[in-house]
Amino acid sequence: MTEESIRTNPDQRLKSLDTLRGFDMFWIIGGEAFLVLLTKATNWNWLKPFAAQMHHSHWVGFHFYDLIFPLFMFISGVAIPFAITGKLQRGVSKSILTRKVFRRMILLVIFGFIYNGALRDGFSDMRAASVLAQIGLAYFFTALIVIYSKNVRTRIIWLAGILAVIAILQLLVPVAGFGPGVLTAEGSINSWIDQHFLPGHLYGGTYDPEGLLCIVSATSVTLLGSLAGYILRNKEITPQKKTNWLLISGVVLVIIALILSPVYPIIKKVWTVPFNLLTAGISFLLITLFYYVIDVKGWNNWTLFFRVIGLNSITIYLGRRIIDFNHMSEFLLGWLSKPAGVYGPVIIIIGVLIAEWYFLYYLYKNKIFLRV
Repeated sequence: MTEESIRTNPDQRLKSLDTLRGFDMFWIIGGEAFLVLLTKATNWNWLKPFAAQMHHSHWVGFHFYDLIFPLFMFISGVAIPFAITGKLQRGVSKSILTRKVFRRMILLVIFGFIYNGALRDGFSDMRAASVLAQIGLAYFFTALIVIYSKNVRTRIIWLAGILAVIAILQLLVPVAGFGPGVLTAEGSINSWIDQHFLPGHLYGGTYDPEGLLCIVSATSVTLLGSLAGYILRNKEITPQKKTNWLLISGVVLVIIALILSPVYPIIKKVWTVPFNLLTAGISFLLITLFYYVIDVKGWNNWTLFFRVIGLNSITIYLGRRIIDFNHMSEFLLGWLSKPAGVYGPVIIIIGVLIAEWYFLYYLYKNKIFLRV
């Protein structure tokens, strides 16, 4: 399965991976807002615990919505063995592959600038960090490790090294005025590094959740995803054993994260090691479920909705920043939403989701996929 065939022939792709990516993106492009607005309109008590999970944790802790970004990074890592390992085995030079992943990184960094409003507001005091830049940089570093490492053992050593460096910096290196191990928005080593070395304004004021140390830390999640991809691509392992290995990996990572959390908190905004382990563990469990249901059991008739989103995930992430789908929905459905009272916003967000999906479905039917 070549990178080219993966991108141009969606039927040849690992359907579970595209479905999971689409499931992940669904919450970003309107699923989260739909659930929150529906809960507010109906006031159904059984929905309230789910709606409460549709917000990021304030600092320490974990909500479902905290999983969305690291899950996407994990998925990008899963795709690396499919996109790169096969080419290495066919004799494609490492330098060519390095240039390709470098180009991908640069494009995602540029897209991140565009997302942050560079074309609208200019580069003066623009936020340099972005979700897309973090994805691109983490993918680049992970891809380099995969390209130049001799075996999986070497990749695991790299993983352990990254996690160890992050833990040492966050727990042991003193920050002027605060000391070591202060994991707050003002006193963390992440904040100090971002304030001194990250250009532009910081999203969190004193830190950036996609800042320099966060990028390095988050690379561990993408690298763990590449290990999951190695398992899924390995033809010597039966589908049932793949499922077992993925499941065991997820459970072990979650347990380790929970054991560490009382002394080393789970904090998304500075990407602590327990946060990385927890989100990677849950990601392992999700890919296990999706792989088993879709690719092992073949129960995939329901996957089209999510696969259409997953096959053009970067397109819709950028597209909804440029195209005002909300205005489109209000223009077409205002006659329904205005007399609907508290249900009006629910109708509008449903319209947004429908417009976004059919936009992506048009691209899907015409085999138009953003190549990054």
